[in-house]
This record gives sequence, structure tokens and C-alpha cells, in this order.
Amino acid sequence: MRNTWEIFKRDARSYFSSPIAYVVIALFIAISGFFFYALLSRFLNLQMQAMMQAQQMGRSITINVNQMMVRPLLGNMSIIALFMIPMITMRSFSEDKKSGTMELLLTSPISNTQLIVGKFAAAFALYTSMVIIALVYPVVLMIFGNPEIMPMLMGYLGLLLLGAATVSVGVLISSFTENQIIAAVGTFAIMMLLWMIGWLGSGSGAFSELASYLSIIEHMDDFTKGVFDTAHLVYYASFLFVAVFLTYQSIESTKWRG
Repeated sequence: MRNTWEIFKRDARSYFSSPIAYVVIALFIAISGFFFYALLSRFLNLQMQAMMQAQQMGRSITINVNQMMVRPLLGNMSIIALFMIPMITMRSFSEDKKSGTMELLLTSPISNTQLIVGKFAAAFALYTSMVIIALVYPVVLMIFGNPEIMPMLMGYLGLLLLGAATVSVGVLISSFTENQIIAAVGTFAIMMLLWMIGWLGSGSGAFSELASYLSIIEHMDDFTKGVFDTAHLVYYASFLFVAVFLTYQSIESTKWRG
């Protein structure tokens, strides 16, 4: 456990001692903030129109803030995360391989599992900090509106699960190469494929069901509705396990080649 903690501290310090963490967080908040502003403006316009119609019809018209704002915002944030996370994970193993410190790590009394978990935890901690800062959006809604709390909490839980799965893929791809750009592009390409494959699930039949199940974004939909389904939890947990297992094998092959 101590070795894992040391790897975590080392990588976390590396993230926050360079511009990478601040640039990624700033981009995530800026882009998601733009969507929040756009959705809020649209919601206010619709609410004003509804009030005018209610006066004409003599009855109240209610617009659901969760349906009109929270769900689209969380959906957009999940897509933004797919773009941002490769920038976080691209240096996980690639930096050590390029600088020559990978050999020192592999010959030190640190197991592969401790090394992988420590690096994953550092990258996921950075992603989690992004999500925590983005909690400002539901806080604003709660101050000035009356949204349902549980769907928002479930949506943010979904964001964390999605992030954990994506980070695990990024760490895996980073273990294959010493080039950070290749690691980032490889991770991005895989995540885009796992997103777009859901587009094939709009039809009927076994293939469409399989495509829909494999889509990493499709499993976010129920979370944004406030629905907790253990099937989605199993999907993300299985995704994470497979990626960590493959990363372990990648590190083992590096030792064998060394």
C-alpha cells in the first residue's frame, strides 16, 4: 500500500507541477461552462414563453429543469471528458519510458499492480478534481431554481464511472509507447470508437443490441435520468478490470524485453 501511495504522490505532483493539470481543468470548465450558459439561456427563454402562455390559457405550465438543463449538460460533459482525459493519461507511462525512469521503477521493489494502481489513481484524482469543480453548475441551479437532487447526483456518479473507465484505457495505451502524442491520440481514437459504435445500436437485432451495450456513452444515459442500474456499474467495472489487466500484461512484456 505504501508503494502505491508513493507512486500516486509522485505522479500527482508531476501533474500539478506542470501546466497540464491547470490547462485541462480550465478547458473542461470553460467548455462545460459554455454549454451551461447556453442551456440556461434556452431554459429561461422557454420559461418566459411558458409564463406568457399560462397567462393566456389561465393555467400553470411547468418546465422540468432536470429534463431541459441537467440531462443535456451532463451528456455534454461526458463527451467533453472523452476529449480531456487523453491529455491527462498520455504521460502516465510514456514520460517514464522517455526519461529512462521506467527501468528504475521496474527494478525497484514495486509490484506491477502497485505501479499501475498508483498511476491510475493519480490520473483519476486529477479527473475527479475537474468533476468536483464542475459541481458549481448544480449548486447554481439549486440556489436559483428547484431541480431534483438525486438525478444530478446520479449523473455525477456516472461521470466518475465513465472517467474511471476512460482513464484506465489511457493508462493502458500509455504503457505501449514512450511518445505522449501517440498515447493521447491512441486513447482518443479508442474512446471515439466506443462512443460512435452506439450509433449502430439504433436499429433492431442482436448486432444493434451489442453495439448499444459496447458504447461507453450509452451507459451514461440512465445516470443522467437519476436511474441507478447495476448493469451499468458492472459494465464500467468490467471495462476497468480488463484495461488494468491488459496494462499489467504490457508491463510484464516490458520486463521480459528488458
